[in-house]
Amino acid sequence: MDANFNRLREALRVIEEFFRFILEEEKGCVDLKKMRHLLTDMEKSIGSELLLESRDTAGDCFAFHTRPEEMNRVEQGDVLNANFKRAQEASRVIEEYSKLSGADSVSESAKEIRFSLYTLQKITAHRLQPLSAKDVTQ
Repeated sequence: MDANFNRLREALRVIEEFFRFILEEEKGCVDLKKMRHLLTDMEKSIGSELLLESRDTAGDCFAFHTRPEEMNRVEQGDVLNANFKRAQEASRVIEEYSKLSGADSVSESAKEIRFSLYTLQKITAHRLQPLSAKDVTQ
């Protein structure tokens, strides 16, 4: 669960930065920031200390390896789409595994985030034009 909370938070932040610095869209930034704050509430429901105690970076077989597909980013839109997918997948994992501990409110919140991301990705898709790496302003 800890790994997926972290994965979701990181992906939301990458998407938020895209909305802030590339699209310069305040509403999207605000919506994504709300999702990150909801994520904090979800972690508290599970137990922030328990999540941290369960962290095992050294034992994670993928912690220190980069998959080749992670290096396949040509345009800024590739970064955005990869992080939409990452966030959607992590929220699905949180949704499913929180059911095992009876954390129904966490499961529902994760589902809410996932479907919000599906919608936001669809709305954003038509606005994306090939943005080359030289267009990066950060």
